[in-house]
Amino acid sequence: MPDPSKPTVKQQRDARRADKVAALQKRVSTQKRNQRIGIGAAVLGGVAVLALVIGFIVVGATPKPTPDDIDIAGLTEFPGLTSVHVGPETVDYESKYDMNPPAGGDHFAAWLNCGIYDEPQANENAVHSLEHGAVWVTYDPDALDDSDVSTLRSAVPSTYSVLSPYPGLPAPVVISAWGAQVQLDGVDDPRMQSFIQKYWKSAAAPEPGALCTGAVDGPGLVS
Repeated sequence: MPDPSKPTVKQQRDARRADKVAALQKRVSTQKRNQRIGIGAAVLGGVAVLALVIGFIVVGATPKPTPDDIDIAGLTEFPGLTSVHVGPETVDYESKYDMNPPAGGDHFAAWLNCGIYDEPQANENAVHSLEHGAVWVTYDPDALDDSDVSTLRSAVPSTYSVLSPYPGLPAPVVISAWGAQVQLDGVDDPRMQSFIQKYWKSAAAPEPGALCTGAVDGPGLVS
């Protein structure tokens, strides 16, 4: 008679089969769990990449500010300026246009060659340079020292700009373009660069892009 305390051969086979089934089910469950984790990680990674791509697109698509977007505190504009060639008589810009220094108006037929000068320049030649899209940086020589002047020389554009002393200015530094002007507090006033960004070679000048060389070298040309 079989010993009831010991499993039969059939029971042993059933037990081994059950163990194998349980092990198989465990492996399948583990694989499914790993797949879910992998899919979740992939989805999260894809979302992160997509967010980065969208961010780059949005940043890249953000339009750069145009000159019209630049606001400058203390800006004075002079609309409707005449631009007649005159001479040899000089122009009284202060009485005719209420400008000191001038920022446009009637002028001599020859323009001032753009550059850095250490002597005052004829208004009528410099105004003609403004007509071509240049900016004119003037400074009161009694208000600035040599270091200040050196700072200005480094700050002006290398082309289409004129730098010159101008005794009796209403401010230490005045920057002008055709029809626009700002009185600056000093050589480090950040409005200078804003003005240059807005008005340098501006399409608002009557003859933008016309030559700023090949005409008159004023006295005291440095470079």
